[in-house]
Amino acid sequence: MLLNTSRIMKSFQILNSLRHPNGLFSASRQAVSTGYDKAWIRDNIYAAIGMEAFDPLLAVRTYHALLDVLLKHESKIDWAIKAKPKYPYQYIHARYDAHTMNEVWDEWGNKQNDAIGALLFKIADLMDRGLMMLRDENDLRIIQKLVLYLASVEYWHDKDNGMWEENEEVHASSVGACVAGLIRISAYVNVPQWLIEKGRKKLNQLLPRESETKDADLALLSLIYPYDIVTNKQREQILKNTEEKLLRNRGLIRYAGDKYYGRDGEAEWCFGLPWLAVIYKGMGNMAKYRFYMQKTLDAMNENDELPELYFAGSDDHNENTPLGWAQAMFLVAVSQ
Repeated sequence: MLLNTSRIMKSFQILNSLRHPNGLFSASRQAVSTGYDKAWIRDNIYAAIGMEAFDPLLAVRTYHALLDVLLKHESKIDWAIKAKPKYPYQYIHARYDAHTMNEVWDEWGNKQNDAIGALLFKIADLMDRGLMMLRDENDLRIIQKLVLYLASVEYWHDKDNGMWEENEEVHASSVGACVAGLIRISAYVNVPQWLIEKGRKKLNQLLPRESETKDADLALLSLIYPYDIVTNKQREQILKNTEEKLLRNRGLIRYAGDKYYGRDGEAEWCFGLPWLAVIYKGMGNMAKYRFYMQKTLDAMNENDELPELYFAGSDDHNENTPLGWAQAMFLVAVSQ
């Protein structure tokens, strides 16, 4: 496994190249034709986690930008708090124009509760470490409204689009993200205990499955890292299912039967490799850490970039290269 400072710094520079002056990250290069020049809430959080591995202050800029996005659309959040949204467009949008912070109004699976849970979780996580995440009363107000929003959508049994923005189901990865976020942010804003307990109960009913239609799913790794919201037994079952059913040569399939970029079979997603490396390093299993780090390095292209995915069983990756989320997970894996 060849890891040196220059290679790590190059990966940092690759990730940083996706950042805009306002602090938001495009999901991939701004020149791609796939729409990945947009800024996703969730992708920005994971990109910020990668920056945090180098300097937490670099991450703070991104969270402040995300709060600015939500403050810009505060009236929409107010409407969603008054009455549970009925249609995807009434939910907090998943994607924004990275320059203007305006919603992207293409038809989209905008019911993504995990993104809100993730934002609450990381803001509280950095506040716990003494960082100045709340600039003023506006930030505090919008964070409190995000708690009220999760209560209004009834996240614990809300059929959302999940991490992969696809069919509407109750997703364990979404419920778990919300539970983790509500627990952590409860130190700073008002979070009713019942709101957490409803999520805990549903999460334990769902696990180790992701949803009614999916047993093994790459999204479940988030419940281990960064959220650490599962028991040891649940963690072991998630990892067993992931490695036995999803692991491939150049990445992990998201779930059995995945058709996204499904040329000749399920696409192999690169960020699953450093994600597993991070998890096993945290568990103290250095043999598996080294195994997944080597597979991560093998998945990099000639420019040391981690693509979004490789087409099934091939050396051909898609245009979304580098994927900020993947590059960020690599940085976490080499820095922790």
